[in-house]
Amino acid sequence: MRNLIISAAFVAASLFGMTAQAAEAPAAPYVELTNAVPVAVPGKIEVVELFWYGCPHCYSFEPVINPWVEKLPSDVNFVRIPAMFGGPWNAHGQMFLTLEAMGVEHKVHTAVFEAIQKEHKKLVDKDEMADFLATQGVDKDKFLATFDSFAIKGQINKAKELAKKYEITGVPTMVVNGKYRFDIGSAGGAEQALQLADKLVDQERAANKAAAN
Repeated sequence: MRNLIISAAFVAASLFGMTAQAAEAPAAPYVELTNAVPVAVPGKIEVVELFWYGCPHCYSFEPVINPWVEKLPSDVNFVRIPAMFGGPWNAHGQMFLTLEAMGVEHKVHTAVFEAIQKEHKKLVDKDEMADFLATQGVDKDKFLATFDSFAIKGQINKAKELAKKYEITGVPTMVVNGKYRFDIGSAGGAEQALQLADKLVDQERAANKAAAN
């Protein structure tokens, strides 16, 4: 499985704002960021997955990563961040952030993915989103009000800024503790990506313990 690479030339021209092509795996399984990015919850080891509902590789990663997330120890904080490269990326990212702010994203996460990936719904218009989400038990009026709120605009800016700091070029991409970035291709596969995440989490835990002594 290879990660999706963003082609800037297609952002404006393509309906989905991007094109996919196979990425060559780098020599090392991960990249250590020059400037570490602060974690969301100080004191916890952070694992970030940057994703897009419209990414088939992200969808294929779901059955692998979700059971792994459920078993993470209490000192690890898992965070999903939508990659927003324009067009439908932004629309889907805003939908994710809205659902997250409403506290219901986890309840409809799979349904949204399947609607886009299996049922080929576009879900790029907020009214279309609201109509679909209403079938999943999400309050339509509350969704639309939250979608256009100032708070969500702030979350959109935050997500875009983090993606820049992580220097991502495609999805799905993982970042451990704001320091180490890798993807399924560079890790050698989905299972290998999670094994690498475990290894880096253990490494950070040991470093934290040593620093505390």
